[in-house]
Amino acid sequence: MKIFKRVLIVLLILVAIVAGGGYAFYKANTNALKSIHNTQKSVSSKIENGKPFSVLLLGADTGADGRVDRGNSDTIMVLTINPNSKKVLMYSVPRDTMAEMVGDSPKNVQKINSAYAIGSNKMAKQSVSALLNVPIDYTVTINMRALKKTVDFVDGVDINTPIKVSYDGVTIPKGKHHLNGKKALTYARMRYGDPRGDYGRQLRQQEVLQGVIKKLKSPKYLTQLPSLIKTVGPEIITDMTDNEMNLLPVKYYMVGNNFESKQLDEKTAWINGSSYQVASTKSLQKASDTLRKSLDLSTSKVDNMETKLNKYNQDFFSDPDNTDYDDRGLNHTFYTNDTY
Repeated sequence: MKIFKRVLIVLLILVAIVAGGGYAFYKANTNALKSIHNTQKSVSSKIENGKPFSVLLLGADTGADGRVDRGNSDTIMVLTINPNSKKVLMYSVPRDTMAEMVGDSPKNVQKINSAYAIGSNKMAKQSVSALLNVPIDYTVTINMRALKKTVDFVDGVDINTPIKVSYDGVTIPKGKHHLNGKKALTYARMRYGDPRGDYGRQLRQQEVLQGVIKKLKSPKYLTQLPSLIKTVGPEIITDMTDNEMNLLPVKYYMVGNNFESKQLDEKTAWINGSSYQVASTKSLQKASDTLRKSLDLSTSKVDNMETKLNKYNQDFFSDPDNTDYDDRGLNHTFYTNDTY
């Protein structure tokens, strides 16, 4: 996929700043943060009050790779930051996850990446929140052009790939490598050449993100971070206000040394001519429990459109070779060879 995982720049703000920047960055970042597009209207009081909070990170598709259904969010991650436990959790949700488009009428289930195309950040936020039964406090959507600049900014990242990665004229052999921005983009983009599919791509994306974050904790790069944010700020849209972003390094400076990445476990299904990923009720509950715990919330039973449909599809989950999933007529999108 040509989209990378624009969540990278948000992680620079939400993780690298609070992890290593502290007050020194706070004094320098005010003008840099003005380059980021935001609502200027607070949607949550969590950051102001120094509470654990969650962010939905979206990388929006703009029709790359011949895609005809433009405007999808092909990167979907829920990030939680907890100043009490001093932990950061990044939970990846595969783009092809079957989910209800919350707020759409009539009710329908589609790939989760369609929520952004149908109802922008608001529907994406509501749909992911309902899927995982976890409150989403803020949203951040990022444009594509950030990865190469950011990796080059930290003088490259180290990776260890178990497979050969080849895409768009660039090949990275199996093994350990130091990647510049161009090669890191290739490493993060390839999907179909990975036998693990989108799961493998998510692991590679997380590896690059963590490599950047690790290097950004060095004063050498941290002191220059405002200049990078000025460069990539126009590619970011968020409902965090300037004041909330400025408060991050003040109220969350102790967070960041304990960073964890997870993925939503799913099974492949064919629905209306396209490959979907369907999460079992057990998998959804596990993700919900983990995310809620990371926000200091009690566990709560996941009860949504997906869990209701799963009750009709016990054979799908019990038979490893079964790829037929009954959506009970709630999926109205039919795919052709020209649709992804």
